[in-house]
Amino acid sequence: MIAVPQAAVELAKRFEGFHRVPKNDPLRRAHPYICPAGFWTVGFGHLCKPDHPPISEADAEVYLAQDLMTALTATLRYCPVLATESESRMAAIVDFTFNLGAGRLQTSTLRRRVNMLDWLGAVQELSRWVHGGGKVLPGLVVRRQAEAVLLR
Repeated sequence: MIAVPQAAVELAKRFEGFHRVPKNDPLRRAHPYICPAGFWTVGFGHLCKPDHPPISEADAEVYLAQDLMTALTATLRYCPVLATESESRMAAIVDFTFNLGAGRLQTSTLRRRVNMLDWLGAVQELSRWVHGGGKVLPGLVVRRQAEAVLLR
C-alpha cells in the first residue's frame, strides 16, 4: 500500500490551517466554520455538519490523515500513472483531490494530462482551478502554484 506523501500533508496543513479557535477556549479547539467555497469545515479542512462539536488539533490530525488517505485512493484510481512517478507529483495531485474532491479530478482535463504524462499541460490545468463560490480565491491561486511546483 502506498502512503500519503508527506508533502501532501504539509500542503493541506499549510493551506487549510487549524482555524476558528476562539480566544476564550482554554482547550484551543477548532470550531466548525464555513470555508470560502461555502462548505462547513472543521480542523484542517474536514467537511462537517454545522453542529459538529469543537475538536482538538490531535483530532484534526486524525481527520486529516483519513481524508488524505481517501484522496490518495481516489487519485490513484483516476491517475494510476502516479504510482510510478515521483512522490512530489503524487503529493500535488493528492492535495488537489483533497481540496476539490475526487469527482473534480475524475472529470478534469488535469486527469487526462497527468495520465498522458504531460506535466507542462498538467501545470497549466492546475491554474484553472482557483474559483470558489463563483469567484477567484487568492488562497487557491497560491495553493495551485505550490502544487504546480511539485508537479514539474
